[in-house]
Amino acid sequence: MELQRHIQRRRKSITVGICLLLISAAIILISLNTGTIRLSPLAVWQTFLGYGSSDSQLVLFEYRLPRILVTMLAGIGLGVSGAILQGITRNGLADPGILGLHAGAALGLIVFVSFFHSMKGMPSLLIPVFAFAGGVITAFLIVALAYDRHKGVVPIRLILVGIAIAAGFSAITLFLSLRLDDATYSFTSRWLIGNVWGRNWIHVNALLPWIVIFTPFTLSKWKVLNAFSLGDEMTSGMGIAVNRERLLLLMSAVALSSASVAMAGGIGFLGLVAPHLARRLVGPMHQYVLPISGLIGLVILVAADTVGRSIFQPNAIPAGVVVAAVGAPYFLYLLVKTK
Repeated sequence: MELQRHIQRRRKSITVGICLLLISAAIILISLNTGTIRLSPLAVWQTFLGYGSSDSQLVLFEYRLPRILVTMLAGIGLGVSGAILQGITRNGLADPGILGLHAGAALGLIVFVSFFHSMKGMPSLLIPVFAFAGGVITAFLIVALAYDRHKGVVPIRLILVGIAIAAGFSAITLFLSLRLDDATYSFTSRWLIGNVWGRNWIHVNALLPWIVIFTPFTLSKWKVLNAFSLGDEMTSGMGIAVNRERLLLLMSAVALSSASVAMAGGIGFLGLVAPHLARRLVGPMHQYVLPISGLIGLVILVAADTVGRSIFQPNAIPAGVVVAAVGAPYFLYLLVKTK
């Protein structure tokens, strides 16, 4: 009976994954055709095959495709990181933004622009590093303050401490941003509300290694995340080093979320919504939740960026605003449901 249930869940997850891939392909095709200069699906296909005009090649390969790839990678990173945090805290309201990791990444970005005053060229490769450093500092403070010498890291404290640290770091970030010149301040203000600014191939190259390295590592830890759902005592009884594994997974979540928001802007609620939708579709087992969360994050972020660029032309709306418009009501729904 258990084996049959496992087979059914696996088949369902494969079906859901294929559907999400098809939806992703459709949204990407629409996104490639969206902008000031419109390209028909036929023109896009011809350009990919090398038969497009020089203008089509410029628009497609130098402007739209890098931006779409950045949103795809960032969506995967935020979706998977949200699933990690909800798994290690056993709290359905955990999210990189709520936990304070986005605030730490934002502080790292402000420190970067304060020193380099440029977000273009080779220096932009360092942006995920600075954002990751800010996220690591945040995670270190959260773990240190949530640690109990008898119980180890207390999951519920992670959320409460994260909210407090996020408020403090956001205040520091705002103070430092007010000291920037007008052009840099304009960039940081757009970044903070979720404007996808990574639009060149160098930004794709800066984000790609983080997603390629830490996503497979997280997927390999699905058994540990499943064990965490049973409680720390049961997990420890299974021979798993609870604190060590929790810290490793937390660092993986920090890396994925920090690098993603460094290139895609301060996208909120995506790490909250994607894992919840994944569990509704494929159940609670993390071997299915993790990849489906990544695909849902990809679909939501690419769709949000496409909607923001197309419906509200010529004044584009940041993707973070579109995601928040959906995520905030869902967050309130979860708060009411968990009472």
